[in-house]
Amino acid sequence: MRQIEKPIAGEFPPYDDMYITPLPNDGLLLKHLLENFESVRSLILSLPTDKLLYRYAQGKWTIKEILVHIVDDERIYAYRALCIARNEKKELPGFEQDDYTKFSGANERDISNIFDEYEAVRNSTIAMLNGFPDDAFLRGGIANRNRFTVRALAYHIAGHEVHHMGVIREKYLR
Repeated sequence: MRQIEKPIAGEFPPYDDMYITPLPNDGLLLKHLLENFESVRSLILSLPTDKLLYRYAQGKWTIKEILVHIVDDERIYAYRALCIARNEKKELPGFEQDDYTKFSGANERDISNIFDEYEAVRNSTIAMLNGFPDDAFLRGGIANRNRFTVRALAYHIAGHEVHHMGVIREKYLR
């Protein structure tokens, strides 16, 4: 798999630093995306079924909702990466994550169905990023009123997943 160098400040909005900074600076993003998916699946499938519907506080998402949120976010950020890699000049829209989660139906889905979708999206993301020409990763564009490079969007996908898995370990598995 190809190497994708980690983005630097200015290639993403300041709030995305929480997702990008914790990732390794080894350029092996595609490898990490693949391994992180396997790690997530292994952890979640080791949990009792009732834990997948647990909320640590009122109004907080269940583990199933978090998983579908990770998939939705990856799909949206991968689409943004595609648009910007192809030199889209129009601003790309934002999305309201709480509305997406509310209407996802995640809690009614079987966990194997969620992981089928998660794996398909992850494989698609990796294949897309692996196919981009080298110069595409430094291309910049605007999404949700913020400037991103393609590689920053790619790193967001990995870091966002790592962030939510940290939340699951801290808040749901005590």
